[in-house]
Amino acid sequence: MTIRAHADAETERFAGYAAIFNSRTAIGNPLRWGFYEEIAPGAFTQTLTDGDARMLIDHDSYYVVSRVSAGTLDLTEDERGLSVDSALDMGLSYVNDLKANVRNGNVSGMSFGFYVLKDEWTTETIEIEGADPVEVDVRVIQEVRLVEVSAVTFPAYSETEAELKAVARALDHRGDREAVEARARYRPELLDLVHLDRTPATTARTKQDPAASARAIELRMRALAARYRLPR
Repeated sequence: MTIRAHADAETERFAGYAAIFNSRTAIGNPLRWGFYEEIAPGAFTQTLTDGDARMLIDHDSYYVVSRVSAGTLDLTEDERGLSVDSALDMGLSYVNDLKANVRNGNVSGMSFGFYVLKDEWTTETIEIEGADPVEVDVRVIQEVRLVEVSAVTFPAYSETEAELKAVARALDHRGDREAVEARARYRPELLDLVHLDRTPATTARTKQDPAASARAIELRMRALAARYRLPR
């Protein structure tokens, strides 16, 4: 991620990568309640044709740096990943701040906001020194709808709450009840975040399905029992 001179030598542009292909990131704790995630080459091909992404700072929509449809943001896929080339409008005070923070190394990472359209899950066995091998899940994101790219202070998911919500969203998309149960053994809070037992577009006037509610309670009790080693 750099600030580089433009061809006319009087202006500068932002350059970086919002995503790196085939680079594995830990979401949550992959050895217990999380998983590994990576982006497959070509995941952005369709969205770059159809979309109108923005560049932000720290995923904050107030701090809009540039936009594809405005001709100020150029996003391309190459062999490495999602390349970002953005104009920098010095009339925006926060753009001046961004330039300074990139130059002095305070901000050195990028991220992106997206919706998963297509993914694939596999299981791998990880060898751990001094312990039994552990099976971990790996999520390969194959197609996304890109909303924004951001220069960020903390790349990826660095906070526990954000990681937990990211795992819950992935489990929602996966739609795998067994996967939910396995992870909820270590983090029962996941059962409050996933929506596998909820009916889409439910309104306040819609009666809850008693069987679904009972199933959700059962899952939570089993998860708590497993986590705290209680008799069931």
